[in-house]
Amino acid sequence: MLVSRHPVLENLGHIKTCKPTSSPKNIFTGNIPVVDLSDPIAAKTIIVKACKEFGFFKVINHGVSMDLPNKLEAESVKFFKLSKQEKEKSGPPNPFGYGNKNIGPNGDTGLVEYLLMCANPCNNQLHSRNSANAIVIPAIQESLQSVVNEYVIAVTNVACEVLEMIAEELQLKARDTLSSLIRDEKSDSCLRLNHYPPCPDLRASSDAQSLKIGFGEHTDPHIMSVLRSNEVPGFQICLKDGAWVSIPPDPTSFFLNVGDSLQVMTNARFKSVKHRVLAADTLKSRVSMIYFGGPPLSEKITPLSSVMEEGEESLYKEYTWSDYKNSAYKTKLGDDRLTNFQKPFAQ
Repeated sequence: MLVSRHPVLENLGHIKTCKPTSSPKNIFTGNIPVVDLSDPIAAKTIIVKACKEFGFFKVINHGVSMDLPNKLEAESVKFFKLSKQEKEKSGPPNPFGYGNKNIGPNGDTGLVEYLLMCANPCNNQLHSRNSANAIVIPAIQESLQSVVNEYVIAVTNVACEVLEMIAEELQLKARDTLSSLIRDEKSDSCLRLNHYPPCPDLRASSDAQSLKIGFGEHTDPHIMSVLRSNEVPGFQICLKDGAWVSIPPDPTSFFLNVGDSLQVMTNARFKSVKHRVLAADTLKSRVSMIYFGGPPLSEKITPLSSVMEEGEESLYKEYTWSDYKNSAYKTKLGDDRLTNFQKPFAQ
């Protein structure tokens, strides 16, 4: 099915309002755009509109065989089924490796265990085993690392196709202005495999306070993220009016969201979407895989001159991706990490 120039929308269930709804006429309230990559002319218009209104959208007809994410899911489940002692041989994350409940260095926790892996083929342990730059995670099965490499190539291509459509629609100077940053051999991209254990006891409680957090609210720091999960729900995004909405899972599709870096590069035309994961009130675990497309550490992040109108002020100070990461490591998960880089008049 080809998508029309009007966004295809999917219904969402409102879960919780974080603050009073400001208007009953929010664009796409209760829905998210669905982008069909088989119709690139329509897709690029929908993508840019979605990035402005939501910072989030669903991608179908993406060209990735479902055998690949299914294979990665199976390998991930195999890893997470190992004994605690075996899994801990691959941790703690520094920054790559296995983690359980502790998220980051500043006290954030969640009902999740995860494996954070380098997504740059130049640095991962299978492709660069004999390189001084190889990032080695102990006790990782070669079968898992191998399918991770295949998967990363596939989702990088999806992310780059989307970023190149954005560049065309925004009339940037070059089609690869954005995509070249995550294709760079020094790209600081990563892949996170998440496992959320089931919490069936939540079904018996009607108390909203009993909702357990799998992964707390946050924005992603990179340029663009690509999410795929199994059929277990739990993922939510926060709309502009502060309402949290649940995103129905679809293992055959990818969900893409704007990261902090892309928000800055568009001078806040695009919004880095706040999201979270609630513990699953089912008998089955939630398994997700997220690719974070990031620039090289030395890359300067600043609003692109080609998106700025004449006389428009930059809302952000220029910084490198390394500067951002060093600052982010000092913050809590839910903090607005871009505050440190906003110009005073923009705060």
